[in-house]
Amino acid sequence: MAEHGDLRQRRAALEHEWSRRVRDPRTAPHAGSPLRREVAESWRRSLATVDPARDAAPVAESDARWPASPLHGPVTALADELRGVADDAGYVAAVTDESGTILWTCGGRVMRRRAERVNFAPGGRWGEPAMGTNALSLSLLTGRPSTVFSAEHLVAALHGWVCYCAPLRSPGGRVLGVLDLSTTWDRSHPLAMSTVRSLAAAVEARLDPAVDTSPPGSDIRLDCLGAQDVRLGETPLRLRPRQVEILTLLALEPGGFTPERLRDALYGDRHVTVSTFKAEISHLRRALGGGVATRRYALTRPVTCDAAEVLRALDRRDVAAALRHYRGPLLPWSEAPGIVEWRRHLEVAVREAVLAGDDAEHALGYGERVPYDAGVHEHALRLLAPGDARRGIALGRLHRALPG
Repeated sequence: MAEHGDLRQRRAALEHEWSRRVRDPRTAPHAGSPLRREVAESWRRSLATVDPARDAAPVAESDARWPASPLHGPVTALADELRGVADDAGYVAAVTDESGTILWTCGGRVMRRRAERVNFAPGGRWGEPAMGTNALSLSLLTGRPSTVFSAEHLVAALHGWVCYCAPLRSPGGRVLGVLDLSTTWDRSHPLAMSTVRSLAAAVEARLDPAVDTSPPGSDIRLDCLGAQDVRLGETPLRLRPRQVEILTLLALEPGGFTPERLRDALYGDRHVTVSTFKAEISHLRRALGGGVATRRYALTRPVTCDAAEVLRALDRRDVAAALRHYRGPLLPWSEAPGIVEWRRHLEVAVREAVLAGDDAEHALGYGERVPYDAGVHEHALRLLAPGDARRGIALGRLHRALPG
């Protein structure tokens, strides 16, 4: 009970300081202030971008960050242990990327529901510019373990929380994200910090050493519709056709492949030795600077892919964006079964989206890419008003597409 009373007194003192200094940032600290210097400095920075009255973290656009993260494999391997710690102690655990965007969480139903109310969930942005002072943002800024208790949080909606956080570093020392344990302020405990540090060390011990073989910020760009082009930053990557097929499949399925399933997607019924298959994976991994996981084959760094952009645009029913990215069939030269299947899927998805719409521009634009698809040209003619000069274009294409 004495410990709980001490926590209550500390919380009240911080609430008083928060009221003084957040309402008027010009207020000078006074002797005996309970506010730590790093927290006070974070408050000053955060107030330029964050409203202390906001009720939840902003949410990042949906993407494939988690399956592509180098932290995905290690955290997945430790998921049972992380869930056990969170459930037993009444915490919610979270893993972020280097920007503070949450990639993964776990915890009991009650704590997860409470966390979701403030977007302490996948997609929530918890970096300092987005959510102000919190343990995740401090740990990312300092590169050190951090704890933030109750009203040390800039945002008032978080004053009921206490958070313990440790950075997750690559074998070369680069901060890849953070691991956080959070709970209600009255469950604050000095052993929580040592727990989160131990769990972070366990995650780091399972990281692929190849994570550091290429510099951060070197984005990989894959264009595989109508033609092919692979770049690491501004540098073209000269990959063999089989490696381009592998990269394309991994970009389209961020959840990854078992070795057996990837072999089937590449070779089908053809007999290919295991050593040949693994050599192609190894060559691609080296070319990407270690961007492919070793057990379950998946990308461990973000890859921007035009085919994936088409699928995301169609998911949000943005046909115009899908057509901007769709420049032709997926790797038209490839006969790999997995590529052929994805090629058909993309062709059908784009065609059906155009035919289901009522935009003549979409029908005409797509019709240029499929000169022998009479159905698309007929659809364009139905949408074009009588007297529209573009009817001649659609009619000419239809005549060329019809047999005879």
